[in-house]
Amino acid sequence: MKCSQCHKGETKVIESRDVTDGEAIRRRRECMSCQHRFTTYERLERPQVVVVKNNGTRELFERDKLLAGLYRACEKTPVTNLQLQRVVADIEQQLQACGDDEVASAKIGDMVMDRLAALNEVAYVRFASVYRRFKDIAGFERELLQIRERKSSDTVKI
Repeated sequence: MKCSQCHKGETKVIESRDVTDGEAIRRRRECMSCQHRFTTYERLERPQVVVVKNNGTRELFERDKLLAGLYRACEKTPVTNLQLQRVVADIEQQLQACGDDEVASAKIGDMVMDRLAALNEVAYVRFASVYRRFKDIAGFERELLQIRERKSSDTVKI
């Protein structure tokens, strides 16, 4: 690993720890030349999944793009970074497990919606407003009604 400061190739690992439920390893490193310390993350490389958009175009699945959308939806909510990392890791894992080379963007959107509904209602509605492209207040009202119905059915199950 090259130093991010002086770009020399001799570094040592000071500390390693699992992050995102064992999906990655965080390594704290120190350069042997300039003693600069920096952090790297190591993830298992898996086959790339191609996302088929609604308009038919295809692009590689990008975890950072999904995470950025989740951050926007969860702005000013109590949802933590760790929770969002777990959501993305869970979705990634599920996409890999299905074994398909291609997946519809709608399927990913539905997976996100299911997880956000369990995490935070405000984040869920924010994401839904973009994902479902609400054109008017009636769209929001229908979505809120579904949330209420889901909550009341969950309460009945208890």
